[in-house]
Amino acid sequence: MGNILSNGILSVEIAEMGAYTGSRFDWTGFITQVTLEQGKHTFCVPESLIPGQGSGGRGLCNEFGISRAIGYDEVPVGGWFPKPGVGLLQRRNLDSYSFMGDYERTLFVAEVEASSDSITYTVQPMECNGYSMLLTKRIAIHQNTLTIDYALENKGTKTIETEEYIHNFIGIDGNAVGVDYELRLPGVISIEKPESSYTSELLLTEGERLSWKRQPDRPFYCMLSSDAKGEADFNWELIHKPSGVGLREIGDFPISQIALWGVGHVISPEVFVNISLLPRQSKHWRRSYEFFKLS
Repeated sequence: MGNILSNGILSVEIAEMGAYTGSRFDWTGFITQVTLEQGKHTFCVPESLIPGQGSGGRGLCNEFGISRAIGYDEVPVGGWFPKPGVGLLQRRNLDSYSFMGDYERTLFVAEVEASSDSITYTVQPMECNGYSMLLTKRIAIHQNTLTIDYALENKGTKTIETEEYIHNFIGIDGNAVGVDYELRLPGVISIEKPESSYTSELLLTEGERLSWKRQPDRPFYCMLSSDAKGEADFNWELIHKPSGVGLREIGDFPISQIALWGVGHVISPEVFVNISLLPRQSKHWRRSYEFFKLS
């Protein structure tokens, strides 16, 4: 049994810690569904529709260190390195770190405090080769907005260099990806580093809008950028055009990069925040999601 935050406008389902058992995503605040109560519109879908396939993602689930695993390159095979929100992971071989890998782990201890409209996770430090960190994450709802507040404090003796993002597994009301969806960024969109020619051919950009030419039958992936100058009102906005139902993400931090991943049933814009912390330093950042139906 997980936690449900509800205020009559939004309902947010959050899995109990341990329901997700992988070594990739943060175990705290694993959001499996968001419902806009008026009309019962839903936004979250699983990473894969085939049981056992993929890395177990669902809904709004964040990850630290997808490309910069803290301390991984410093330890020998069999050594341990920290993965924020999960625990200490054990290096398996001489290969580079793989975010899709299943690593042996010693879980961090987390304290949970919940109410009807918020839940706070406090993940206690565990020293590992000079690395140690205190992570606090608070998820709250107000009207049609979901906010996630993070605080990461470096309790160790080594500098922490990593990143954090949320893998937004979105399928509005379960509608398939295709011509009915539109993704908007503040400023003219550019597609960069497409993973394949398939991705380049599938996506269509026009000014600040990105769309799909058809329902994809395989995964697509690329980086996105825009020519927006200065601070923007939002990071991205996704709308299912026939229904007018959509959501937008807003951040209070400089964006290090934006990626776009998806397949036939799911769209995932991913906004990254850079983390660089000297010993005794801390970093705070916030992500807000607004859920709406156009009138």
